[in-house]
Amino acid sequence: MGFGVGVMSGKTVTRADLCEAVYHKVGLSRTESAALVELVLKEITDCLERGETVKLSSFGSFVVRKKGQRIGRNPKTGKEVPISPRRVMVFKPSAILKQRINSTPASASE
Repeated sequence: MGFGVGVMSGKTVTRADLCEAVYHKVGLSRTESAALVELVLKEITDCLERGETVKLSSFGSFVVRKKGQRIGRNPKTGKEVPISPRRVMVFKPSAILKQRINSTPASASE
């Protein structure tokens, strides 16, 4: 069971899709599959919340970065406004994932 090609086909993969894929490919019950997916997502979320980097080999890394305060501009009024410091999460795909994405034609996955 594949997930389609994401944005290229208009398909968005949901938690339910991930649970269904685990159910079909691993052989757990639907309930166990859903619990496994939720457990993995919760662990990733908890690590990111603590500011840790989550690195998944052959997939990529989720990195939390701190952004300092800066001055922004309201596009409607042109008025300068302060933007508070905050943390942002970025995803950095691995070289293997980049290669797979760029070597697979969109139509081949549909």
